[in-house]
Amino acid sequence: MAKKTQTPLGIFMESIGLYFSNFDKFLKYMTFPVLGQIGGLLLVFLITYFYTQNIPPLIDKFEALNNFNVLVGLSILITLPGLAIFMKSFWEYLVAYGAVNSMYTNMKKSGRVYDFEAHTELIKRRALPFVGIWFLFGIFSAIAFIPLFWVVCGILVIYFVLTFQVFTFEPDLSPIKCVKKSSELIKGHFASTFLLMVLVGALTYIFVPQLCIKIFDIAGINEFLAKAVIPFIPPIPNMELEQYGLKSPTEFDIALFTIKVFIAQILIQYTLPLRSILWSEWYEELSHNIAITDAKPTTGKKKRSSKKRPSERLMEESHKKYCKKKLDSNILKRAAEKDDD
Repeated sequence: MAKKTQTPLGIFMESIGLYFSNFDKFLKYMTFPVLGQIGGLLLVFLITYFYTQNIPPLIDKFEALNNFNVLVGLSILITLPGLAIFMKSFWEYLVAYGAVNSMYTNMKKSGRVYDFEAHTELIKRRALPFVGIWFLFGIFSAIAFIPLFWVVCGILVIYFVLTFQVFTFEPDLSPIKCVKKSSELIKGHFASTFLLMVLVGALTYIFVPQLCIKIFDIAGINEFLAKAVIPFIPPIPNMELEQYGLKSPTEFDIALFTIKVFIAQILIQYTLPLRSILWSEWYEELSHNIAITDAKPTTGKKKRSSKKRPSERLMEESHKKYCKKKLDSNILKRAAEKDDD
């Protein structure tokens, strides 16, 4: 039976359904990649803050510290634990860009997501080309910061939006070919892709963060957290903005703004799986359309190919690897689950 073509709105709604039907699992999966980054940075900040505040008494107590090179070396040393946590969690967050795409296939078949370690391994075993894609993304982002290229980069980002989906589902392609394939898929579907980008962007970057921030405001959570941050806010110089009809910010205003930015960033990162699911849906839809267009008309009943996709073969290899390692029994139990149908 031919696959039914979906509209962008239909794909958007189905992606939301798949995400929230496995919300608890995604929440657990994204906790270390998201909160690890925040925790690592906070650890670096707090240790550095208390270290700098106590340098004079430390020098008085330990004569060896009365040396610039020693102070700098110690400053670097005490930040290493926090930086290690941040780098580890940041890498796991980047890997999630591809791993959730791999999970999408299972969700489409059974509505469930499991065997997270095998899906993550699927991306990590291809770390070199994966880093290559992020390197290209970094170059593109650097160019996008230049005002002269804002419009061009704004258009190109729509054509490149399926790069990580191509990387996951077509592992034989190089990073540059992944970018090209994404452009080929989007070609002729620019408006629909832009609509999907607006819908998922408005939901995950604006609506969800602002809704939660508003709820936290009503509950007094933001104010409570802001008061805890105030002692770390440096003295604010008198800017005398009143003469321009503006209110000069207070320490509390800066602390409150910082808390809201942190909350928004955490929620945006937690909703990464929703964005990955949506773009995986769109990749599958466009790939299916291209397959129909490129197919030659044949007579009689077409025999379905039994050949497995490269991504499916890699997934099986990852699964076998983890079975041999005899991981946690719960992981193996989830991996062995069968579809209800």
